[in-house]
Amino acid sequence: MYVYDTDNIFAKILRGEIPNNTVVETEHSLAFHDINPHAPVHVLVIPKGPYVTFDHFASEASDAEIIDFNRTVAKVAEMLEVTPGAGHGGYRLISNAGEAGVQEVPHLHVHIAGGHRLGRMLSPR
Repeated sequence: MYVYDTDNIFAKILRGEIPNNTVVETEHSLAFHDINPHAPVHVLVIPKGPYVTFDHFASEASDAEIIDFNRTVAKVAEMLEVTPGAGHGGYRLISNAGEAGVQEVPHLHVHIAGGHRLGRMLSPR
């Protein structure tokens, strides 16, 4: 069971209560620059619907929302020239889920990070 917090920062951005630096906006998705970037290219893509995690989105979103979100991710990667073979040569797509996944905002979001070599994603324990 997923409980969506309507006061999370991304819900406030979607309602226009908090400004953002928009990269692209579609019927079902919004992409904007991260305010605390961890790479030269660091953009967040969020669905406009009230979804907490990727599995929540994948199981409950409409086909139109799912297609739009995935195509928005692809469009942003292309626009920012981080697709393999483009100017920056690759990117990382990250979505954290839940407490153990270190999800800070309870609204599905993916980070598109690139612009330089990113190194290993996780260190072995």
